Amino acid sequence: MSSKQVNPHTQEERYRDFVSTITEDGKRNWIYPKKPDGFYYKARTVLSWFLLGFLFLGPFITINGNPILLLNILERKFVVFGMIFWPQDFYLFFLAMMTLIIFIVLFTAIWGRLFCGWVCPQTIFMEMLFRKIEYWIEGDATSQKRLNKQPLDREKFIKKSSKHALFFGLSFLIANTFLAYIIGKDELLAIVTAPPSEHITGLIAITIFSLVFYGVFSRFREQVCLVACPYGRFQSVLVDNDSIAVTYDFSRGEPREKVGKRKKDDGVVTNQMRNGDDSEVLGDCIDCEQCVKVCPTGIDIRNGIQMECINCTACIDACNEVMRKVGKPEDLILYSSYNAVKDGGKARFFTPRIVAYLMVFIILFSTFSYLLATRPSMETVILREPGMLYNELPDGRLSNFYNVKFFNKTFGELEPEVRLHTPAGGEIQMLGGGLAVPGQGSTEHRMMIFIDRDDIIGSDTDLEFGVYLEDELIQTIRTRFIGPGGSPNP
Repeated sequence: MSSKQVNPHTQEERYRDFVSTITEDGKRNWIYPKKPDGFYYKARTVLSWFLLGFLFLGPFITINGNPILLLNILERKFVVFGMIFWPQDFYLFFLAMMTLIIFIVLFTAIWGRLFCGWVCPQTIFMEMLFRKIEYWIEGDATSQKRLNKQPLDREKFIKKSSKHALFFGLSFLIANTFLAYIIGKDELLAIVTAPPSEHITGLIAITIFSLVFYGVFSRFREQVCLVACPYGRFQSVLVDNDSIAVTYDFSRGEPREKVGKRKKDDGVVTNQMRNGDDSEVLGDCIDCEQCVKVCPTGIDIRNGIQMECINCTACIDACNEVMRKVGKPEDLILYSSYNAVKDGGKARFFTPRIVAYLMVFIILFSTFSYLLATRPSMETVILREPGMLYNELPDGRLSNFYNVKFFNKTFGELEPEVRLHTPAGGEIQMLGGGLAVPGQGSTEHRMMIFIDRDDIIGSDTDLEFGVYLEDELIQTIRTRFIGPGGSPNP
């Protein structure tokens, strides 16, 4: 590529014909990003340490005795910010996921792939943990290249073995942390403190997950963002020329030319050629390629907004440092939109498309918030005991056994009461003691329903129960009563 170029958006976009991490013969082109530094990198570091602290401490943070986040798929118990959600709350889960999807659509349409560079776990783990370990042990990009090319000697063996040992140890810690969010901290601590022979299957599983994490961060790396992550493809249909992203100001930077070919005035680099041809006014870009050297995905942001760009802002910090050194204004690479750069104006937030997304999001979020706020304090499930027929009593009445499960969605203890509404002459007998349900917990009971033969209508008779809390009806449940000729299935 020539050092002196025109606006890349008006020329043939040849850079889209290849991937920076793959060579022309199809082999892996290993990326050695230069260690970034600057305002945005420091801001990302602070945010990353906060998020990492929350991730690793999350399983041990409790609200009213419940973990701040628990996704126990095996027991179908989900806790979010101390609030328990049961399978009966699936409608809330579905609505929450729809709201989240629309939020992602809205956020991406405005800010592009900003999430990837600042909040995504893959980026935070890679850039703020594993990459920092690599810089600490092997040095910056140049030192890493030199180390990889030199033959295996004592220095290379110690550095490589130390790095990969730390990589696997960190991967093992991450895998166990994610496991704590599934089974809970108490169960995890019990497994960790017990002899390995008692949990061979679990140890094998967690080792496999650790090896997967290790492989991702030691070898696969940026390929996750370029190949495996669906969000990069997802954003390509959402981002338009008004979306705000890390953008090269081509109207100011082009045409490019290196410092050595420019004139200097009192030590400040000018935009005139040294060869005396003052008719050509150069752009501010000195073609130093520092923006390319620090990019973790190996792209050249000067080619324009690209799917591979994760908006990590490393190129902004690198370019700003160069601009300060040559006496030019900063923000040659900045957060802006293509239209704003092309027209020399400000980026537009509220386009018709954004307003439409925003309205849908507000409707979904409002509906979800209302349903969550008005969620009943208790959920009850009544099912006839499977595989059992009716019992005929000496007084002529018939009985069926039922299983009753109460889910308390509040933080305080509740004591529900079950009443039989229809048929009016029926009777309930609870088995197994009181019905007190602990806060954010569940209890299961058995009960018998007695109905006079005269109230039996065919083989299946409709029953209607009412669940009460302090004489207030909170739920109505309908089920069946099996009589003569009925099926033993529930």
